Amino acid sequence: MSGGTLANIKLFAGSSHPVLANQIAKRLGIPLAAVSIVKNAAGESQITMLESVREFDVYIINTGCGEVNTALMELLILIHACKIASARRITAVIPHFPYARQDKKDKSRAPITAKLVASMIQKAGCDHVISMDLHASQIQGFFDVPVDKLYAEPSMIHYIRNNIDVKNCIIVSPDAGGAKRATSIADRLEVDFALFHKERKKANEVSRMILVGSVTGKVAILVDDMADTCGTIGLAAKTLVEAGATKVYALVTHGILSGKALEVIEASGMEKMVVTNTIPQEDRLEHTNKIDVIDVSPVLAETIRRSHFGESVSYLFHEVPYANGAA
Repeated sequence: MSGGTLANIKLFAGSSHPVLANQIAKRLGIPLAAVSIVKNAAGESQITMLESVREFDVYIINTGCGEVNTALMELLILIHACKIASARRITAVIPHFPYARQDKKDKSRAPITAKLVASMIQKAGCDHVISMDLHASQIQGFFDVPVDKLYAEPSMIHYIRNNIDVKNCIIVSPDAGGAKRATSIADRLEVDFALFHKERKKANEVSRMILVGSVTGKVAILVDDMADTCGTIGLAAKTLVEAGATKVYALVTHGILSGKALEVIEASGMEKMVVTNTIPQEDRLEHTNKIDVIDVSPVLAETIRRSHFGESVSYLFHEVPYANGAA
């Protein structure tokens, strides 16, 4: 991509995922805009933009990971700072949307925090949002500004075709809620799919998983939008091995991998846990060889480019923009 045609873009990054931000900037062929982000003695985020944004098309990259509240405040402050500095348009690029799992009122007096986050982002001055694999589709409706909801599915299919024996695989959803995602990938690959029915005795604790479908003699590929403690995926992988799967892979968009997740992955019998880099994985890669990372920076960079020039992004719902033959 040529930097000359993107002269009216300013690309800022918060502190949550500098590696991804640099990959996106490199893909676009433009430098990240200079910004100072520090925490003062009181623990507040103190942000100073070191470049003019007047009449620029501004994109701010920060993802929901690590110190999530800090990442969210940085995003809000950067949006607000650009707004009052006369940016022409401000787009928040949030690969992993923070508080996405708090998307509905599922019990008495429970807040819908994802809606609150959406309102805060808009109130700060955001004109447009780009995110990937939102945990719940209604989050898109929490905004009154355009939201480009990207999908990791094309990147996952690319990985499967290049790393797994497609002719002998079966796509598996770890729960009924993910059936649509699993069937979509299975249809694209022209393979069968199966799913699990989860029985819970209490919240966040799966007591039993019932497999619907046969995986005997096949490579089972679990697909999901996120993996946190990996309890469900770990149990699903063990069940698939017991059910006769020759190998088990897990493909997940957002690899939060908190707590004892790495131990669960190691003990589960799965071949690989494959995640995208919407969340930084560098530290985890030092501790296990069970994790593969799919780079989604080409998708995010191409979305930014298309957004800037007013082009459709729907092409990216089905294809991966590997420019210059990169894979």
